This record gives sequence, structure tokens and C-alpha cells, in this order.
Amino acid sequence: MFTEYEVEFMIEDPAIQKATFELKKDFIKTEAPYLEIEDQDFFSLVLMAPTVGIALANGSVSLFEELALNKKARKLSKGGYFLKKDPVVYAMKYLIKNYTIWEDKFFDLINMAMHECFDLESMKTAGGKKVEFDDSVYKAAIMITPYIFIRFLSSFFLNEDEDIINARSMVLKDYEKLIDIGHKLGLDDVPVFQMFTKTFIVK
Repeated sequence: MFTEYEVEFMIEDPAIQKATFELKKDFIKTEAPYLEIEDQDFFSLVLMAPTVGIALANGSVSLFEELALNKKARKLSKGGYFLKKDPVVYAMKYLIKNYTIWEDKFFDLINMAMHECFDLESMKTAGGKKVEFDDSVYKAAIMITPYIFIRFLSSFFLNEDEDIINARSMVLKDYEKLIDIGHKLGLDDVPVFQMFTKTFIVK
């Protein structure tokens, strides 16, 4: 998953910074007029949106999921906030409450950030061709895929201790939400993402 330093690097991009600032203003005005959060921490909240979406796939966030979300949010927060109220964790409560309102807006910013960080279009197959999963091909593809793209995938869809190569299990509703998020982020035609989705054992 991302570190706070990688988030800091991304938010230094002028286009990402401007879009983050504008979305933050809208979010605070609509959801939390008294929320105090720096642009970097708000961008961390935006990056949490796919993970929050999967946690909400069955309609609510369980205690276990909430603990996992909070742990990931604290990892992304500027400065760590180990013994203080974490602004990303705090703001995430508002995102969870009205996720459907903000999902597309947050994903639009994520999509823009990905395009600013690497050439996403060059990673897609012509005509949206689907790639069959092959373990050796997948491992080779991971090795030559831009590092930042792998960080996006793992931060969105994996727990911090999970390896992007190995198989892991996921319940059907969560998996369906993962596929939906991939579609909204424009990842459908990216072979690495297509093969990544095949590493899940759906229950």
C-alpha cells in the first residue's frame, strides 16, 4: 500500500493538488463544515475510496472492516497521528456515511492522478481484448509494469500484508464491487488488472 511519502509526492503535482483542493472544499461544505484536514490528508482519504467501497459492498462496514480501514488510513496520514485524532480516520466516517454521493467524484480524482503518474492508456489492450490468466505470464507482467501502478492496485484492493502475486479469497459481493471499481477507474482493458482479478478465489 501507499506510504505517506508517496502520497506527498503525488500531491505535489500541480494538477492533482488543484483538483484535491477543489474536491476538499466541496466535501467539507457538504459533509463536514467544521472538518480541519490538510490537502495531503484529504488526498489520502480519496485514495481510501476503493477500499471503503469494497468494505461497504454488503451494505455496511463490520467492526473488523472498520479496524482494517482505520489502520490503513493511519498509514496514509501525514505524520502518522499515533496518539492523536487521525484526520483521515475522522473524515472517513463522513465518506462511509454518504459513500454513494462521493464515489464517482473521488474516483474521477483517482483516475486523473493515475494519468498524471503514468501512461495508463499505453497499458491497455487494443479493442479491450481480454487476457486469459497464466501464472507465469502474470508474474512476468508484474515485473515490467510501472511500480506506481502496482502500488495503486495493492493500496486499493489488498491488505498491507498481502502479496499481489499470490491467490487470496474474497466473498462474491466484495469481488463484484472490486470489478465495478476497476471499471469506474478505467482498468478493464489493462491486462495486469485483468489477470490480477483472477488471483481471487471467490466464495
